[in-house]
Amino acid sequence: MSRALRILVAAAVLFGGAPSLRAAETTQLMRGTAITDPDLLRRLDESDVLTISRLVAPERKADRPLTTDLLFSGLSQLKDIPPAIEAEFERYVAKQKAAWPTETIGVGEGFDVQLFDRANLNSPDARFVLVGIVNRMDRAYAAEEACGEIRLIYRLARFDNKPDGGKTATRLPMTLNLVMKARDPRQRDGNGKPISCAEIARRWLDNGNWQELIGGQDDATLDRIETNIQISIAPKSPLHDFRSDYLLKVFKYDAATKTFAEGTLENQIDRDRILASEALRRDFRDWLLAPENLREFDRGTVLIPERFLARAAVVPTPAGLDASALQPEYGMMQGEGKGEDSNDSVFADNDVIGALKQAAARGDPQNIRSVAGFQRRLNDVTCSGCHQTRGIGGFHFPGVDWLADKPSNSTIVPASPHFLGDQLRRRDILTAFATSKRPDFSRGFASRPQTRGSSELAGSEYQDGWGAHCSLADAGSGTRDASFTSWTCANGLTCQAAAASRRIGMCFIKTR
Repeated sequence: MSRALRILVAAAVLFGGAPSLRAAETTQLMRGTAITDPDLLRRLDESDVLTISRLVAPERKADRPLTTDLLFSGLSQLKDIPPAIEAEFERYVAKQKAAWPTETIGVGEGFDVQLFDRANLNSPDARFVLVGIVNRMDRAYAAEEACGEIRLIYRLARFDNKPDGGKTATRLPMTLNLVMKARDPRQRDGNGKPISCAEIARRWLDNGNWQELIGGQDDATLDRIETNIQISIAPKSPLHDFRSDYLLKVFKYDAATKTFAEGTLENQIDRDRILASEALRRDFRDWLLAPENLREFDRGTVLIPERFLARAAVVPTPAGLDASALQPEYGMMQGEGKGEDSNDSVFADNDVIGALKQAAARGDPQNIRSVAGFQRRLNDVTCSGCHQTRGIGGFHFPGVDWLADKPSNSTIVPASPHFLGDQLRRRDILTAFATSKRPDFSRGFASRPQTRGSSELAGSEYQDGWGAHCSLADAGSGTRDASFTSWTCANGLTCQAAAASRRIGMCFIKTR
C-alpha cells in the first residue's frame, strides 16, 4: 500500500464514521460565539426578523425577505453594490484574457474559466438567506466604543420550481456579511442604564436575549457589508492546475448619505501599487517596523492605514503552504520574485531582523521571532491571506444549509478549520468582557489556533491532529524556525512536507 493510500485510509477511519459526533463537537466549539442552529436561523429568516432588508431599512413595510431583483433596486442603501461588483468582474475578465489568451471565459461549463453568474444578483428567483450569526466582540480593539461587532452572514440561494409546484433551493457560491456594531449606547439594560459590553457578552455566553440587541429602529448600528464571491472556477488544463478564485469587497456605511459605499479592505495591502512606488515602499516599511506598530502586528491587532490598502481582493485557491505569487505579500520580502539582490522589495531581511531584536529587548514578541514569521504574518493579516489559510475554498463560513430537506445532516460543518479553531480565543475574550476584565485581543497565526491554555482542541485537526499545519525541521540544521517551534503534532502523528513546502507541513500518521 502506498504512503498516500495509507494516509487516505487512516483519514477514513478517523473521520468517516461519525458525522453526527462531528456536528455535535463543532456546535460545542461555537457555544456562546456563533448561532448555527438551523431551526432558529430558519425562523429568523422566514419571519423577516433579521433579513438584510429589515436591518438595513427597518421602516420598510413588508413581511417577507426580498429577492435580489428587489433588494438592490428597492433599497437605495444598497444601490452602489451591484455596479461596484460588476466593475470588478470586468477587470477580472480583462486580466484573465491577458494572462491566458487561448482560454475561453464565461458563464457555464462550456468555458475553460467558468464565471459566477451575475444574473443571480438581479433575479426574482434568488435571495440571500441567513445562514449564521457570529459574535466578533474579539474585534473590540478596532471598535472599542461599539464593543466590537456582530456579523450576520447570508448565503445567496436560487429557488427553482419543481413539477409538484414546490420549490427546490440551490445554494450559490456567494456570501454577504452584514456587520453591525455590537453595542448601541442608547439601549438600556434592566436597570435603565446604558447597555455595557459586559452585559452583551453575558447574554451571548448564557444564550440570553441577544436578539433584541441587533438592529433597531434606525441605522445607528450599521457598519459595513462584506461580500465574498467565488468569481470563477478553472479545471485543470495543460496550462495550469485546478484553481478557484474568490472576489472580496467591502462597502462601508455612510450615515450622511445613508448608503453603503465602496471602501478599502481592512489590512489588505495593495501589493502591486506599493511595489510600483519607491515612496510607498519606503513609507510602508518605516510605518510597519516602527516599534508600536510592529508590536500590534505581532499580536495580530494591527490596523494598517488606508493609504496602503486595496479596495478589492481576488483570492486564488489553493495557494499552497510556501510563499508564491498567489499570496498577497509575495514580492515584498527580500528574495521573493526578482532574486535575492533585488532592490524592489519592501522589507530587507536585515531590516526585519534588526526590528525584531529591538522588539525582543523590549519583551514584545509573542508570535514573530524570525523573518519567516514576519512574512507569514504579512500574509495572514490580510483578508485574502487569511481566506487562503485553512478555509473551505475561499470561505471561512459558508454557513448552515437549513434549506435542505434534512438540515441537521446536510452541512455537518458550517465553518472552516480556521474559524472553528479560533473559537476558544473568542470565547475567552467574551468571558473577560462578561467578568469586567480587560480582554487579551491578541491572536496567533491563521494556521494554528491560540488555545489560551485550553486542551479542548488537542488532537483535533483544528490544532495538532490529522491535517493540522505543523513546523518542519530545516533540512540542513535539523531545527525548526523560531516562529513555529510550538507547531507540533499529536501523538502518533508526524509533521510531513506537503507538496514543495519547506517550513510548514501537515500532521499525518507515522508510516515508519
